[in-house]
Amino acid sequence: MAIGEAACVSVHGANRLGSNSLIDLVVFGRAAAKRAAELVKPGTPHEEISEIETQKCIDRFDKIRNAEGDTGTAELRLAMQKTMQSKCAVFRTEKTLKEGVDEIRKTYDGLNSLSVKDKSLIFNTDLVETLEFDNLIRQAVVTVDSAYNRKESRGAHAREDYPKRDDQKFMQHTLAWCDGKETKISYREVHKSTLTNDVQYFPPQERVY
Repeated sequence: MAIGEAACVSVHGANRLGSNSLIDLVVFGRAAAKRAAELVKPGTPHEEISEIETQKCIDRFDKIRNAEGDTGTAELRLAMQKTMQSKCAVFRTEKTLKEGVDEIRKTYDGLNSLSVKDKSLIFNTDLVETLEFDNLIRQAVVTVDSAYNRKESRGAHAREDYPKRDDQKFMQHTLAWCDGKETKISYREVHKSTLTNDVQYFPPQERVY
């Protein structure tokens, strides 16, 4: 179940970015909670997680905690922030996005030279910040790659070289698989029907101000 931005319910209409406001969380959060209470039976054990998946998490944690490179997390995080702000801001072009694609990978490559000074397991802010960066840089890579491939303007994605929305090609959810070096981009169709007959389907409209 999903609420908030991940739900893409867009209850605020054409002038509101989809699912980024309080009403989405309150209304659909309550609906999701009520439905979860119906489905989950008290006392039901959690699904067992495979030993392989558990070990993957531990290996990642240990690898980052014991990183002995020569580049601090703060330096890499700053480089990531600067690239995202200058090359993948709200208003975008082919040129800036291509520069962003190249620059963000240089920062991603910095993962190989990470330095974590504090090896402790108690209140280790250095480790926490590095784990957070490891998550963020991967999200940054797929964000820039996805924006570069979406040659239209839609919502907060404003391509100055493609100012119009292109529903024929891009009325789709972006799917991305990333291993750092390469990002595989695919798309999934947007549902054009409702779950019940109680409400009609509202086709997307052009955003106007």
